[in-house]
Amino acid sequence: MGFFALSALAFAKVSILSPLPLPEATVEVGRAAKKGWVVYQVRPGDTLAGIAARYGVDPKHIMWSSGLKDDRLQVGQRLQIPLVAAEERPPRVPPGVKAYRVRPGDTLASVAQRFGLTPLELVSANPSLESLDRLVAGSVLYIPKEAKGLVVALPEGETLVDLAQRFGLSPVRVAQANGVENPAELRPGDLVLLPGIQARTTYQRLLAKQEAERQARLEAERRRQEELRRLAEERRRQQALAQQRTRQVQQAQTQRPQVRRVSYQEGAMRWPLSGFRITTYFGQRGAFQRYHTGIDLAAPYGTPVVAAKAGQVQVAGWSAFGYGFHVVLDHGGGVETLYAHLSRMAVRAGDWVEAGEVIGYVGSTGWSTGPHLHFEVRVNGVVRNPLAYLP
Repeated sequence: MGFFALSALAFAKVSILSPLPLPEATVEVGRAAKKGWVVYQVRPGDTLAGIAARYGVDPKHIMWSSGLKDDRLQVGQRLQIPLVAAEERPPRVPPGVKAYRVRPGDTLASVAQRFGLTPLELVSANPSLESLDRLVAGSVLYIPKEAKGLVVALPEGETLVDLAQRFGLSPVRVAQANGVENPAELRPGDLVLLPGIQARTTYQRLLAKQEAERQARLEAERRRQEELRRLAEERRRQQALAQQRTRQVQQAQTQRPQVRRVSYQEGAMRWPLSGFRITTYFGQRGAFQRYHTGIDLAAPYGTPVVAAKAGQVQVAGWSAFGYGFHVVLDHGGGVETLYAHLSRMAVRAGDWVEAGEVIGYVGSTGWSTGPHLHFEVRVNGVVRNPLAYLP
């Protein structure tokens, strides 16, 4: 390629408005003419028609500018190619191709079905597509209405003939498919339909990308579902534990065991406290808790504890087995009652007490977690359910 030279036409008009020392001058400069020349050195294989098509000029204009008498060229020969600035225009679209503007919700499959095309045919007409699934609303798709094939932009420095030869097609067939009579009228960037050519490699690449994206979505959804199941299972487990704890508390607070009441003649007793709440019943507790040998009556610290039945004080002192300060009364006939965790005692061993007489006060001594009275009934050394002896 040689050098590019521009010749410009310009004119100027100067008008002297007054003879004053600082005259006012008006200068008008016309636009530069949009033309010039390229000096081109002929290379092996060049033809006059090919060079003219490459620069978008009439071959005759090259002949006139270069002083040629015919279209025969010699390697190394210098040609002067006249150039005229082309009018700006949008890229040419072949008459058999329709420009379609993508609407919201469109997919490549739906657009292909709407216009009676296969996905491969639509991809071939739009080989720059990046995805088979994602279409940008407002973007343009090219729809081949008649001949199907590959739609590409004419590269810089190539002609329709060059493009046809590169894909092994007849230039005449390509020109007919694009409604072109003079191949030189095409400019770089114009769209060219190459009939019968399919973008199979591009289509396979997009299919592989589509499958990879589908697998990624499935994997993400699988992980999401697993996390949801894990969270749901954790919630169910927490709810089950909460319900189990609620049932245990309700049973401990409100459900009183069904027991056979002992008649007065058999040794019925009175409650050793007033103003209390049963916190633990007689019998088996949790799987990992000791068997409870009495009942626990929660009451304020210092509440008076009275004898459940008349009898003689057998024990009044400290226990080495967790009862703390406690009192044991012998009621005769092998029946005994025990009062544990007292804060202090009001009787001594050997004293005789009547039913209802104060024998001590509620405390939390020994193995205790709060102020309460642990009350036991023993018959011949065997613990019995105190509720069977109380009103």
